[in-house]
Amino acid sequence: MESQVRGGTRWKRFAVVMVPSVAATAVIGVALAQGALAASFSVSGQEFKVRAGKLVGYDMNQYGSIDSGKSLEGKDEAHPVSVSAFDHATITDMCQSVVTPIPFLNKSVTLKLTAGDKGTDVVADQIYIDVAQLDSTQAVFEGINIGVPAGTTSGKTPKPKSGEKANPFGFAQQADKATLTDVKQTAWATTAGTFKLSNLHMGLSWGSGDGIECY
Repeated sequence: MESQVRGGTRWKRFAVVMVPSVAATAVIGVALAQGALAASFSVSGQEFKVRAGKLVGYDMNQYGSIDSGKSLEGKDEAHPVSVSAFDHATITDMCQSVVTPIPFLNKSVTLKLTAGDKGTDVVADQIYIDVAQLDSTQAVFEGINIGVPAGTTSGKTPKPKSGEKANPFGFAQQADKATLTDVKQTAWATTAGTFKLSNLHMGLSWGSGDGIECY
């Protein structure tokens, strides 16, 4: 699951970090199960966590970009991200969680979504995941090319999205197939042409942390 890189993380960990982004995209897809999102949009003031038991992505591209948006206080923000794009991906045991503070109550509420945890994987096509951080216990890439220009990657996976703040001549990496195990990542956005979510479940809980969020 190698795609293009977009953030500024240590190079040796770049490949692994890029891969997990797919999981994040799938997770957010849970909330967007009805179809495609706009190719370019302003991100919210909240990043979210995504966990996946296993992610298998095909025709992957990975590159660096900047997500712009507003903070929860309404201030302009810019977030460096690593975008992982896949033509097709399957995700096993997916979880996505977002923590929202409630200032006037001095509390927080966690929204948690799960899917693909009862024998049928989550399936996504033409998916982009804007990742801030990623960890995986094992990442295997097949047919990988590192250091290609982001705007000239081959394969079916889309080039940088229209309107996206990414340099088409900047560093990118691509792979025929990426397999990541035990993925944990934080992301700012996910865009997909199609998300197929099996056994989707959503719940709200007071608080945050272990046992409430995905990890």
